[in-house]
Amino acid sequence: METHEGHKDRMAMVLSDDEKIKIVREYFVRADQGRPDVIELFSADVEIYFPKFGFGSGRESLLELFKGVDGVLEHIQHDYDGFNFIPSGDYLIVEGTSRGKMAGKVWEGGKTPGGRFCNVFKFRNGRIASLHIYLDPDYTGEDDLRFRWGKNRPW
Repeated sequence: METHEGHKDRMAMVLSDDEKIKIVREYFVRADQGRPDVIELFSADVEIYFPKFGFGSGRESLLELFKGVDGVLEHIQHDYDGFNFIPSGDYLIVEGTSRGKMAGKVWEGGKTPGGRFCNVFKFRNGRIASLHIYLDPDYTGEDDLRFRWGKNRPW
């Protein structure tokens, strides 16, 4: 916002819930398509968390996370219309499902053990400042030892 003297107003950009949802939807579309411009949605110092990856800081850590499944993840598609959005201040929590193929094996959230997730996004100045992803990274259910209740269950 410009003042009458032409100086930038130093107030932080505050997004509406609808604006946050629009940015997060765009994140999932770009990520699913493997688009390099997904990085533009994030602040330069973004904090990333993913199971078995841990915490990372900066856009480079997001690229490192993506590279961790490079060559193994054949495709992924999130169910955009089935997302549950829970806004709270600077945060937006998204619960949903995905389907895809990894190392020749398919998964589909709601039908197979893998594919359900919950992501916590934090926003600052119009960009994603933090992304914490909560899911079981064993998308295709290969870790048999940890299926303590069996696999014959509703997912």
